[in-house]
Amino acid sequence: MSPYHFPPGGLPPQTALMTGRAVFTEAYCVIPKGCFSDIVTSFLPGWTGTRMWLIARPLSGFSETFSQYVMEVQPGGGSDAPDAEDGAEHVLFVTDGLLTLTIDGEGHELDAGGYAYIPPGSRWTLLAEGTGPARFHWLRKLYEPAPGVDRPTAFVTNERTLKPIAMPDTNGTWATTRFVDPTDLRHDMHVNIVTFQPGGLIPFEETHVMEHGLFVLQGKAVYKLNRDWVEVEAGDFMWLRAYCPQACYAAGPGPFRYLLYKDVNRHAKLRGPGAFGPAR
Repeated sequence: MSPYHFPPGGLPPQTALMTGRAVFTEAYCVIPKGCFSDIVTSFLPGWTGTRMWLIARPLSGFSETFSQYVMEVQPGGGSDAPDAEDGAEHVLFVTDGLLTLTIDGEGHELDAGGYAYIPPGSRWTLLAEGTGPARFHWLRKLYEPAPGVDRPTAFVTNERTLKPIAMPDTNGTWATTRFVDPTDLRHDMHVNIVTFQPGGLIPFEETHVMEHGLFVLQGKAVYKLNRDWVEVEAGDFMWLRAYCPQACYAAGPGPFRYLLYKDVNRHAKLRGPGAFGPAR
């Protein structure tokens, strides 16, 4: 059994109460696991045997920098042309199953915990080759070049091979599995896994310019989002706009883990959408 939650699909029974925890505000959004039903799945051009939940996309008043899909590919399914978006970079994180990823002619096998970074301009394909569905998260962002900085290169790894880095003065109760060196300025986004042991917490209200997407992979906690404390659990997704205050308390009984996106390492835009000056 995979240690990472994935939506089971289906529909709630007609006898179920519809009242849940879903909320959309000016500063954050919570999509609880109960919202991941069959009726909100979609399909993608160029993909076979595949369905997905689209949980974040650039949209006025919502995500500004990234999109995120929760993908389910049946055995033998996949794509020879996954994305026609010019300039997009990609991160894949596998939660279950087995897939073969080919990047610029080099093949890689990924299973649960597998992580791949695919830079813009890459030619890549994906095929589910296990006996059951391959399930993974797919994060997409338009890459932002920087003068004098090379573009990042593709790589494939697995979180099982990486040691989480404990936050200072936390006795290991709050740690981050980093797939990219934070000082590597080639990268304009980080997609990490954050783990809190029971009793671990963010002991202050983080308030910063980075936008976040958080998909809870395991456990439960209470999360401070702007003015509100919200209970979250495995299978929930949170989006936090820039400057949304956040904190966390993981009461247990087991670890609380989430896949975290944030935009990093680039100047603030002064022209064009979301800025003051006109586009050149």
